[in-house]
Amino acid sequence: MKHLVILAIFLALIFLQSRVGSFSEFPNPAQALTVPVPPSAVPNAHYPSNRAPLAVSPLVKLPVGAVEPRGWLMAQLQLMRDGLTGRLAELSRFLGDDSGWVTLKGKGWEEMPYWLKGYGNLGYLLKDAAMRKETERWLLLAFKSQTRDGFFGPADNRGANDLWPNMIMLSALQSFYEATSDRRVLSLMSRYFQYEFHLPAEELLPGSWQKLRGGENLESVYWLYNRTGESFLLDLARRLFTRTSDWTSPILSPARDKDWVESSFYHGVNIAMGFREPGIYFQQSRDQSLLEAVERNYRQVLDRYGRQPGGMFGADENIRPGKDDPRQGAETCTMVEAMASFESLLKITGDPVWADRAEEVAFNSLPASMTPDLKALHYFTAANLISCDSSAEHDFQNSGTLVSFDPWGYRCCQHNVAFGWPYFAEHLWMATADNGLAATLYAPSEVRAKVAEGADVSIAEETCYPFEDQIRLTLSCDRPVTFPLYLRLPGWAKAVQILINGQPVEGSFAGGRYAVLNRTWRHGDEVRLEFGPQIEVFEWPSRRGAVSVRRGPLWFSLKIGERWQRYGGTEIWPALEVLPTTPWNYGLVFEGPEAAASVRLASRNAPPFQPFALDAAPIVLRAKARRVPDWKAEGRMAGLVPASPAKGEGPVEEVELIPMGCARLRISVFPVVKD
Repeated sequence: MKHLVILAIFLALIFLQSRVGSFSEFPNPAQALTVPVPPSAVPNAHYPSNRAPLAVSPLVKLPVGAVEPRGWLMAQLQLMRDGLTGRLAELSRFLGDDSGWVTLKGKGWEEMPYWLKGYGNLGYLLKDAAMRKETERWLLLAFKSQTRDGFFGPADNRGANDLWPNMIMLSALQSFYEATSDRRVLSLMSRYFQYEFHLPAEELLPGSWQKLRGGENLESVYWLYNRTGESFLLDLARRLFTRTSDWTSPILSPARDKDWVESSFYHGVNIAMGFREPGIYFQQSRDQSLLEAVERNYRQVLDRYGRQPGGMFGADENIRPGKDDPRQGAETCTMVEAMASFESLLKITGDPVWADRAEEVAFNSLPASMTPDLKALHYFTAANLISCDSSAEHDFQNSGTLVSFDPWGYRCCQHNVAFGWPYFAEHLWMATADNGLAATLYAPSEVRAKVAEGADVSIAEETCYPFEDQIRLTLSCDRPVTFPLYLRLPGWAKAVQILINGQPVEGSFAGGRYAVLNRTWRHGDEVRLEFGPQIEVFEWPSRRGAVSVRRGPLWFSLKIGERWQRYGGTEIWPALEVLPTTPWNYGLVFEGPEAAASVRLASRNAPPFQPFALDAAPIVLRAKARRVPDWKAEGRMAGLVPASPAKGEGPVEEVELIPMGCARLRISVFPVVKD
């Protein structure tokens, strides 16, 4: 009898399995773990990862084209193609046939490689044949330029012993290889690094930009080593780390502060690019103190100069003592370079905080730096910016027109901005060392990748995030496949709910970690994340009681009326000013002990094709405020944020707050006014 009972149970289990497909799909709540970072015991089996003796990468970038952006993110790429990036040859004197990258004899510095680095990736993501052809035209010239000893590029760069422009071109070549598997890239890079390897020490990164930005060169050396395994590359990496400027010491220290003359070290773009360099070399040294130096230096700069929303710091050319008010701007170049550093450190460490930081810049500061049609940008973007005019009446270190939207007047930024959105899109999804997939940044997209023992899967990500609070993932595969799916839980998220096929997943899911769903997946399986962000009022340390308003990944700014007027350029490519038509000098009024209770959600709408525009804001908040008459403009800039509590006058008004990225004029850091 006992045997018959056991047999009956066994047959019943077989019947149930045939009905539901697998034991993991029983209609019981699923379970999931959370981890601080994905494991990194052995390298990913399907995508080039760190070879021994380099430390195993917990996250591995997928090849260009594996991630297909959709929705509002695809719209940004299409606007780029039809705007400044795609048509920059109509404007830039550096992209003509007299460029040193064409003649190989004249001048050809950073501008063309800066642009090509993003333009090419944009073409790959959009599957645009004309853009791909134009990218290959420039790259073929680079191949042609290589000399017998391995150097490539314009002769003037070699004459100046300047390796910096080539560092950027190497990034464009790497993307080309990922998109085409063209082995000429590996040959060119190997020969070029042999050239670097045989340079006398004093001639390798002797000074200027190349010395400060040597981490870019180091990253490309590791990229090649992971594909060829040539041992000399590790020796070259040691030399490059030694010869690059010292980013392991504190950026801000009495020793350095007393000699502010050496300003290039404090240049905003140099900081955004250079601070990650110890983290890059960590992969070879495995010295944990290098990662600690990266975080310390990032925090130092943000704590002193980044007391503002949007993820950036005030370096209107350089960080400067006493210039730390939210009216001090950040270069558009600095934004995209900071995002690239965050994306790099995310791969190296797996730490989700770097993804949080990349999203903060991408969703808030970067869109605010450009016109909604992406046909122009300005040099500086500030958290408090009340006039985008063409005058020089701004307390910035640089001179001339800096905040108007001029497609003709900005040299580096209009070229360098090209890779901001494409690189962001490519890092939405990454492979994991244990042959799984990780959703690392969130935006509408679809990823196609190999997992487990080589199975092909695709995951469609449907969302309007950051304007929506849900992420919906739908998996497609030819057969059941078991692999871990890592879901980044944003650091701002107090609690996240996860559902699989409509069933809640058991567990406590707070921000700053990954949820790991390790199960047998079947075609059509669905995962849903629900974030439930709350409105928060953030008080900035040492900003005399000033506050900003945040909801999830979005910072909010006072909605200021905008008057756009042309002051130069052409009909097709106008240079534009944006001037205020409504008051800006408001302080926020809070009632009761909870400041956030005085700010309410006023409206939510599905984002249009271009959500980053004043009247297209998908989310609008309302807050109580009063005018602060003593807060006046200084020239064309907002005055320093008054100490709180500030003296308000007039009636309490209800003002609109819109996402920072939707506002070209904005107050994002407010004094508090006592009612």
